[in-house]
Amino acid sequence: MYNHPHHTKDLSEFSFLITGGAGFIGSNLVEYLLKYKAKKVRVLDNFSNGHRKNLSEFIDHQAFDLIEGDIRDLETCKKAMNGIDYVSHQAALGSVPRSINDPATTNDVNVSGFLNMLIALKESNTVKRMVYAASSSTYGDSKVLPKVEDTIGKPLSPYAVTKYVNELYADVFGTTYNTDVIGLRYFNVFGPKQSPDGAYAAVVPLFMQALKEQRSATINGDGEQTRDFTFIDNVVQANIKSFFASQEAKNEVFNVACGERISINYLWESLRIAANSELKAIHGPTRQGDVKDSLADISKAQRLLAYQPRYTVREGLKITWDNFTS
Repeated sequence: MYNHPHHTKDLSEFSFLITGGAGFIGSNLVEYLLKYKAKKVRVLDNFSNGHRKNLSEFIDHQAFDLIEGDIRDLETCKKAMNGIDYVSHQAALGSVPRSINDPATTNDVNVSGFLNMLIALKESNTVKRMVYAASSSTYGDSKVLPKVEDTIGKPLSPYAVTKYVNELYADVFGTTYNTDVIGLRYFNVFGPKQSPDGAYAAVVPLFMQALKEQRSATINGDGEQTRDFTFIDNVVQANIKSFFASQEAKNEVFNVACGERISINYLWESLRIAANSELKAIHGPTRQGDVKDSLADISKAQRLLAYQPRYTVREGLKITWDNFTS
């Protein structure tokens, strides 16, 4: 992984904070930054979602630093930013179903925690920019395809509300306090280190785990809903390029995706073929709060971040499957 650099600057000159660094996306960012010899990579994580195993190979690295703490505590956020140049804020409670089952905790982490990070950023005298994980769920009930950043609908879940509030807060802080923040609206990210465990696991690792165990997976609804699945390397690229993007990108929000979509049925068939399996999927009820179709317009990120997806969905699925079964 990450044999192609996404940066041109010397990372050994900079210190980075990754919140949620023990999670799927966060730990991949840690891997990239350490591989390319960042001066310091600090992780802030409370391990409610993340896994210690995702960080195990980095623990003894001289440039790695771990703070076990919660973004819901403002002083912890301030401490984590001490001496840091760039922040990647990945810590959040994901999952639409989880937010429907427990909207209060989702709001507490995703909104109050995010606000703490903005306050800590505002008060920091070292951080140059914070890049944060926004979400394609912000597009809500908008049926416009492809999804363009300036056109959104009504949120369909508490989770979507929290991620939209993040964008509103980031914008207000930029206007009021001149903070430098970039939001990345992720579209269905998948790849190595994504866990199939837990009640709210994502669809790709769930399908892979089912095929590995030679059992059928459950597809919500008829399976014809479409998603713009995005391989993790593309997401890491967007984060790295956002750190160093020009001031024209400051306080903007960008779609991060491949700009192509496949159905959930197609996803299952592709993985089934890769696994050389004859298993058929089981169809369950449609999941509450889900959007029907998703496809990103990535032209804004291409223009202002120089973002260019290196991996297609199919290439990413092969790498992920090989990694999952190795």
